[in-house]
Amino acid sequence: MSLSYSRWRDWPRLSRLGIKLFAIILITNVLISGLVFVFVSRSLDEGFVNYLERSQSTRAETLANALGEQWTQRGSWQWLRDDPRAWQSLVRSQLWSSEKRPPSGIDREFSDARGYVLLDELSNPVIGEPLLKPPPRGDLDMPPPPEPHFVPIRSGDKLVGQLGYLPPERLMARMDQIFLERQQRNLTIIVGSLFLASLLLAGGLAWWLGRRARLMTLATRRLTLGDYSVRLSERGRDELSRLSADFNQLAETLEANRRARQRWVADIAHELRTPLAVLRGEIEAMQDGVRPLSVDNLGSLQQEVDQLGHLVEDLRLLAQSDAGALDMHLVPVDLEESLVQRLEDSQPRLESLGLALQLETEPLWVRADSQRLRQLWDNLLSNTIAYTDSPGTLRVTLKRHGDQATVVWEDTAPGVSEDELPRLTERLYRVEGSRNRRSGGSGLGLSIANALIEAQGGTLVPSVSPLGGLRWTLTFPRELPADMATESFIERADDSSGPPAHAPCHEQPDERSSKRYNEPSDRHGSHAN
Repeated sequence: MSLSYSRWRDWPRLSRLGIKLFAIILITNVLISGLVFVFVSRSLDEGFVNYLERSQSTRAETLANALGEQWTQRGSWQWLRDDPRAWQSLVRSQLWSSEKRPPSGIDREFSDARGYVLLDELSNPVIGEPLLKPPPRGDLDMPPPPEPHFVPIRSGDKLVGQLGYLPPERLMARMDQIFLERQQRNLTIIVGSLFLASLLLAGGLAWWLGRRARLMTLATRRLTLGDYSVRLSERGRDELSRLSADFNQLAETLEANRRARQRWVADIAHELRTPLAVLRGEIEAMQDGVRPLSVDNLGSLQQEVDQLGHLVEDLRLLAQSDAGALDMHLVPVDLEESLVQRLEDSQPRLESLGLALQLETEPLWVRADSQRLRQLWDNLLSNTIAYTDSPGTLRVTLKRHGDQATVVWEDTAPGVSEDELPRLTERLYRVEGSRNRRSGGSGLGLSIANALIEAQGGTLVPSVSPLGGLRWTLTFPRELPADMATESFIERADDSSGPPAHAPCHEQPDERSSKRYNEPSDRHGSHAN
């Protein structure tokens, strides 16, 4: 069941996470906008003043050169004292454009003759004397206005006067404040728009993230209460969508584990109920005198007790495997010797059941537990003996594949369908049909075999055998150099008086190999577990 909001009334209000995100995004955008406003305003102010200073200095130097040429021609400044209009005409001719049209804006202020003062060689004012008087100060706390700047006027090498002009700071008071005010007003509009956009963006994003987070919170709460059917929407390709997909996968896994646990408990109860019912029936028969208390009847009871013991031991081993507490002593082991010895010990039994053994091996060393290896071979043998029709064949090969040792264990018909192959190592799973529970096994043999090989760093993979039955591919990591394996095999061959280990042999095994470890029973292990 997918968890979503179907009606507008079900939509959540702004959560705490949404409020935090809203505040963080809004404050961040406001701070950025404020810093942009301050730095841009300061940059405009300082940059504009520097521009004015360079522009006014260039104009003053141009006018000073023209005045120097006029003094060379006339020899004095008397002509400007006698004709003030000549001063304005000179300024316009030098500072206005070639089109003789009055400039506009700030250029007009810079080209105004009233913004300049001319001093003679004795520093006496010739024209523009009011410019030397500072403007009145309305506020005594304000700093005094800057003094005019002066440019020397030369005729050849002789200093004939000075040209003074107002610095940009003096012009700011009457002209360019309008420009800066306009720029600051535009910045205010921009910052206000950014604030409004940040407000909308922060609110929408906070609501969206808060809604997704609240959905996940509700789904997690229902999951903790045992409702594993809850699912989240996986629309989109962002991290939240992937988190929703992982949550759905977790819910599916928990639901599957609950079903498996319930099935596991039911199967265990069934497996225990059968031998207990038999024991109860036989004991009651003996108590009622229906069956005599004889050695044979006690032996029948002992068989049922043994079956219960095997089942309990298998369950204990699987529990240890799940807890990672399976007792393992990994040492260098000759895998060929372990495999061949167990198969040769079981060859008379296989032949009595009409099963031929085909064995092909090569010397390979691995790090493993020799006793657990023997238990692994026993489970696979029990599975083959119980679920292979006579006459049949068991073919086992051991070869090196890269850095792994591979054992291929395959038998003849009947086989298992490909759909049921992945479930063969499930606990208490049995295949219906020809490979059913005809031997009365507990259904734990292949699960134990898989746990044993995984504990030793290997894998157990089922597949369809070309012989018509089932194929098991076992892989073991090889951690020993090839020369060590070869030398060990040569020493073993030299010390042995019998035939090679991979050849068929019917000689009596020695005392060590004759001891059985967890001798398999027809009741345990099958292709169907």
